[in-house]
Amino acid sequence: MPLFEAVRLALAQIRAQKLKSFFTLLGVTIGVMFLIAVVSIVEGMGRYVEEDFAAKFLGVNTFNVRRFPDLQMGEVTEATWREWQQRPRITEDDAYAIRDALPDGARWAIDAVTWATPRSRYAVQTPQLMVHATTADYFRIKNLVVEKGRAFTEQEAQIGAPVVVIGPEVGEYYFPGLDPLGRELRFAGVPFTIIGVTEKQGTVFGLSLDRQAIAPYSSPMQRIAAPRGQSLYGVIVQADNEAALSEAREVTREMMRRRRGLRPAQDDNFSFESSESALSQWQSIKKYLVLAGIFLPAIGLVVGAIVIMNIMLVAVAERTKEIGIRKALGAKRRDIMAQFVVESATLSLFGAAVGIVMGYLLSMAVAAVSPLPTSVAPWSVFMSVGLGAGVGILAGIYPARRASLLDPVDAMRAE
Repeated sequence: MPLFEAVRLALAQIRAQKLKSFFTLLGVTIGVMFLIAVVSIVEGMGRYVEEDFAAKFLGVNTFNVRRFPDLQMGEVTEATWREWQQRPRITEDDAYAIRDALPDGARWAIDAVTWATPRSRYAVQTPQLMVHATTADYFRIKNLVVEKGRAFTEQEAQIGAPVVVIGPEVGEYYFPGLDPLGRELRFAGVPFTIIGVTEKQGTVFGLSLDRQAIAPYSSPMQRIAAPRGQSLYGVIVQADNEAALSEAREVTREMMRRRRGLRPAQDDNFSFESSESALSQWQSIKKYLVLAGIFLPAIGLVVGAIVIMNIMLVAVAERTKEIGIRKALGAKRRDIMAQFVVESATLSLFGAAVGIVMGYLLSMAVAAVSPLPTSVAPWSVFMSVGLGAGVGILAGIYPARRASLLDPVDAMRAE
């Protein structure tokens, strides 16, 4: 029997027995729908963490020298946490030693961070801000674009000018209805002149990147973010490519170990944090999530396969006379098998197609009503089609074989 003829007969059966076909498709549809939705959530979270979270927090081709890792996606034992707490802090002297040791072409920036609630004469109730006291290359390393005004210059960073660049939300809260450029924002009573407003960056896991203020490290902001220069958040190093970054990393490690008097057998008592190191554990977690996203909906597909097999067995029993007539007219065993296998596969594929559409709509609904990002992976769509066809074929083989083995004389006598 030609394939298209078998498909046409299968579609005719679906139209003729709508209710039976609906229940036949239900298991496959639900399984595929949840496979698409769950995998899209995992893929969306992966893309969000890898492209937005790590890139915005850590930067591209960068590493951060810190007391201990800031991003921990795996389980940290109590013993490890106690060891981290006993480490020496990253100091201003460490930062300048790193600067002097770096090879040509590498960029660096001090990053001292604190939370503060400044004062403005134009607002009463204002939110807390993340405040960075840093050096001039910070904007270039973090790829921060100043949309209005300008970033502070190297000269302003050296003399410690009391200037600040703010995020767009800071202007909305502290200067409602006004242009914040040129106005004052007081931190711990010290006035800072606003010289720039960054472009909108959005939020990362609920933390707004538009609610921050960035000032020169040598300005009075140093006394707020890193008193006496003894506790920096970290030192950021950036290179133009992976090879240069690796060289800068090794030079920095050797210098830090030498400064801290570490013997060759001793472990580092500081941490290097990059997007790769921060995301290594996430990659492991993501694999398990994807496997769970495939395995759990597969249970629904197994149920769907059982339903399809039972329905096809009923169809064989109901159409015994039809099978007998076809065999009497010259249909071969392979023709009968092809008819029922194709019918079963068509039913399953139709259910998979409906499941793909519903899974896509479900992932869009999740993204719309929750902070979870979603991204439908093309491979999950192809897998769903393959699973749909596979489930239909496997579920249809046994009923098709039974139909092909019927004796045409006995089949034609059936009522």
